[in-house]
Amino acid sequence: MDVTELPKLYTIFNACALLHIILGLTMIKLGHKKPHIVSMIIALLFSTAFLGCYLYYHYHAGHVKFAGTGLTRPIYFTILFTHIPLAVLSLPMIIMTVVPALRSRFDKHKRMAKWTVPVWLYVSVTGIIVYLMCYVWYGPPIRA
Repeated sequence: MDVTELPKLYTIFNACALLHIILGLTMIKLGHKKPHIVSMIIALLFSTAFLGCYLYYHYHAGHVKFAGTGLTRPIYFTILFTHIPLAVLSLPMIIMTVVPALRSRFDKHKRMAKWTVPVWLYVSVTGIIVYLMCYVWYGPPIRA
């Protein structure tokens, strides 16, 4: 596998994490605790794989410039500039949600999850949109 193929792979990982977050949320709303736990563990594993691939790719590929023009540029950058800080924030939020669950402090887990889940969902969805805009819809990015 060539490093240029990693954006597609890490976006697939991100989409799989997104599906498991939604499935895990659905399971806990239905009162199915074990399927919730399994789905959330899988979401965490896919998110970890995503992050590893993403960091490896950008370490080797460096910065890439968005190739879109016209109105697509402000749309892309609005999405990107909301995505980036929330993506950075999501990691400690996820940790602060998982740790109480591991300690059987489900009251704290539930309180934190109410904030973490929407951020994690937003970051996952916008990450897929950024990939599509940057690598699929508006051509390959320009190497900086």
